[in-house]
Amino acid sequence: MAKIKKIIKTIRIEADKCNGCRACEIICSAYHAEPKYSSVNPARARIQVMSYRLKNIWLPVFAGEHAAAECMGRNTYVIDGKEYPECDFCRAACPSRDTFKEPDSGLPLKCDMCESDPPLAVPKCVEKCLNKVLVYEEREEEVEEEIRPEDVHIGLQAMIDKYGLQKVTDTFSRFNAAKRG
Repeated sequence: MAKIKKIIKTIRIEADKCNGCRACEIICSAYHAEPKYSSVNPARARIQVMSYRLKNIWLPVFAGEHAAAECMGRNTYVIDGKEYPECDFCRAACPSRDTFKEPDSGLPLKCDMCESDPPLAVPKCVEKCLNKVLVYEEREEEVEEEIRPEDVHIGLQAMIDKYGLQKVTDTFSRFNAAKRG
């Protein structure tokens, strides 16, 4: 397989700056409402601020992949003298908690970095973060190109839908002849 360069988008969290304002949750839920900005329900946000108010601990966590089974992680981490349960670092929607699940359907939520057309300069949570806790970063990584048969099928179907079967077939025939010749 060939190596390709891919832009990796991430949001770095500077947890020690978070004061629990939850502006990130509010803008995320509003941005992902249908239609956009029509409602605010932080339970639908793809970012959640885990809080332990008595200890003055606030920790923003983004929704990641869905986990079909509950994990065995029950450790406690100590960072800068503050204790955090392992589940607070978990980005998965899992059976043991309601975090990162759509409240009405129970379907898992996942952070999509506010992808839109045209693309936003930064995700909405980063833009509206009052204390600069959330920092958007892009880096280029070399990764193995993964070619999946279903991707080829989807690509061919999109070309056929756009240009018609005959034009795609003619182009493929010319390409194949040029490659042999």
